[in-house]
Amino acid sequence: MRVALLHVELFIPSSQSLKDKRMVLRRVKDRLQKFNVAVAEVEHQDLWQRAGLGIVAISNSAEHVEQSLAAAVDEIDRVEPGLVTRTEIQFLT
Repeated sequence: MRVALLHVELFIPSSQSLKDKRMVLRRVKDRLQKFNVAVAEVEHQDLWQRAGLGIVAISNSAEHVEQSLAAAVDEIDRVEPGLVTRTEIQFLT
């Protein structure tokens, strides 16, 4: 069994309030449901233009987990282009 955590940092320059930020994050979270991953905002909850998402995937092979998380990052960039500033994958044992 392989478990991986993807940390994604987002910069949302068009956001003028926490409400604007939450609308963007809701769109992202809704689109990621089809990848069977768990998504939560884990950092920068009180900042308007920054967000830190934690995305977790589990599978029986490391390649499948890595592909799922890469597809999730691609989907974020497709739904909200240019927002991703940093990504980091950690495999949990």
